[in-house]
Amino acid sequence: MQKNFRPSPNSFKNTFCIFNEVLIDEINGLKIQFESKAGSAYYYTEEGMYRQSNHWGRLANSKWRLIALDPETDFKYKIGFAKWTSFFPDNNEDRLYYIEADLLNNTVTYQHKNNPAYDNKAILRTTFETTKRIKQIRNLQQLTSWAKYFDYDDIQELRTQIINELIFTQKTLEDIKREI
Repeated sequence: MQKNFRPSPNSFKNTFCIFNEVLIDEINGLKIQFESKAGSAYYYTEEGMYRQSNHWGRLANSKWRLIALDPETDFKYKIGFAKWTSFFPDNNEDRLYYIEADLLNNTVTYQHKNNPAYDNKAILRTTFETTKRIKQIRNLQQLTSWAKYFDYDDIQELRTQIINELIFTQKTLEDIKREI
């Protein structure tokens, strides 16, 4: 029988966390310990939390992301697991986030400075600054119209150069473009 483990009700307020998707077998035998008004189910263990939900990302006052299984499952409701040590403080004022871009797969995301993989090279930014830079990077990744003003041989090299400047410096996009 499952031992009832209950974290403090305020443990999750204003937190950033990355959950890893798991299969339903992981929660077999566990009892739902909380169900949100939006229909998400929460299962607590001494190691961490399982969350079964059809929505991820910004949740009320927290940012919870799900890393999907590869290959992705077709389930509407996904189950994610995160260790208690994976919940980091979040607010809009402090420089808590850095940006990671996968140039091969044309993706960009943000990570928390308390992530053990953070190497102190990418600039830390506030939530607003991070969101703005991510939008700029996505435009660079997905569009080509911006490149018509440059003399270049390889658009991917140009993209990489600009994106790296956006991640690793405080320069504005306009300053970066002007310098190229």
